[in-house]
Amino acid sequence: MSEFDWFQRPTPEAEAAEDALAWAKEAYARLKAQQQGSQSEVEAVEKVEAAKEVEIIEEQKSTEEQKPLEELKLEEQKPVVSLLEQAAAKREERLANLAQEPAPAEPELGQLDADFLWSAEVLAAQGRSAAQVSIEEIDWLAKLRAGMEKTRQGFVTQLLENLGDDPLSEQSLGEIESLLLRADVGVESTDQALDRLRKRMNEGVLDATGALGLLKQELREQLEKPLSNKGVLPLLAPDKNQLNIWLIVGVNGVGKTTTLGKLANLAVRSGYSCLVAAGDTFRAAAVQQLQVWAERSGVTVIANPSANADPAAVVFDAIGAARSKNIELLLVDTAGRLQTKHNLMEELAKVRRIIDRLAPEAKVESLLVLDASQGQNGLRQAMAFAAAAQLTGVVLTKLDGSARGGVALAVAAETGLPIRFIGAGEGIKDLRPFNSFEFVEALLARN
Repeated sequence: MSEFDWFQRPTPEAEAAEDALAWAKEAYARLKAQQQGSQSEVEAVEKVEAAKEVEIIEEQKSTEEQKPLEELKLEEQKPVVSLLEQAAAKREERLANLAQEPAPAEPELGQLDADFLWSAEVLAAQGRSAAQVSIEEIDWLAKLRAGMEKTRQGFVTQLLENLGDDPLSEQSLGEIESLLLRADVGVESTDQALDRLRKRMNEGVLDATGALGLLKQELREQLEKPLSNKGVLPLLAPDKNQLNIWLIVGVNGVGKTTTLGKLANLAVRSGYSCLVAAGDTFRAAAVQQLQVWAERSGVTVIANPSANADPAAVVFDAIGAARSKNIELLLVDTAGRLQTKHNLMEELAKVRRIIDRLAPEAKVESLLVLDASQGQNGLRQAMAFAAAAQLTGVVLTKLDGSARGGVALAVAAETGLPIRFIGAGEGIKDLRPFNSFEFVEALLARN
């Protein structure tokens, strides 16, 4: 099955589908046919490989039978390792390596269940054609919805219970405020949402369903506001056939190096040439950890084996290597640092100056990795990093298992930085470009 390019997702072809169930059934039928076709191709390849193995065995048997008796006696006196045994030994070695770090399984089409129907409904609501949908998108949306469960746990249920069958009132607005703050949406974002609901309430009767729909619209607009203010595209993607440099920054423990490894995998799977610069020379074993992640995607790491090497020197070498190999995306890892450590923050500023001086033609992004489970503390980190790293966006990790997924809204509203990628799982494929519509739908899903 061909790889799905997450950096170039299909654009909507029409208005939102009116019959979501019919749309879902059509999409499911198409994906089922695609999967069956792919399975047939795999089986055909396996048959060819099996036939080749049989030919090798028969050829080896024939060779053994044709050998002179004296030669066979000499061979009996020393241990013989046949080609098949050698191949078996190599196969066992490969299997042992794979057992240590299993490759991520390709998503498979399951049943036409609630997860599929919800994912399909979200895609259909964006005006997507049923013919455009991929299994990877369905799989990711199901993961995102599951990952946001703790954040929304009881949120929508309590919201609808508080509203009941009565129109929106000041009392219900107060309850909505409490629910939003509990999800770590933030004071500014909450106030903006309440102002919009209050204005609509004063214009006429607004029931629970209408209030939920208006709330979704308001939250989406808040998440998209940093993009419109900066005049940038909703989807961050490397430019083809030119050098792009993404600087990955953040404090220790937020999953920065892991995030970089996942970004490298995402880029390779989407058809980009990629290189990694191991700029974290401060933390022990950081380079080794990065190399493990990079090897899983077949990406080269530029590193300096010396202890406490100058990160700027590593970046210098990496830019030279990227140019010589016509690399499209250079990912730069940096030392995890606290905003209170002035020397490390100055080191980060130095790395950025090196990039600007050596690669003025490159498209540069500076992405701050934030741990969703840290909630509002992430805001303070973002503000401290902004000056030194010239931040252009945020990667929000560890949404799965966190009850503070609403912090994405607080980050967007109070820092003016767009959310660029989100992580909802530990697997190498559990990081995807941020989509405000899908995020809000997962945050406020009814079940």
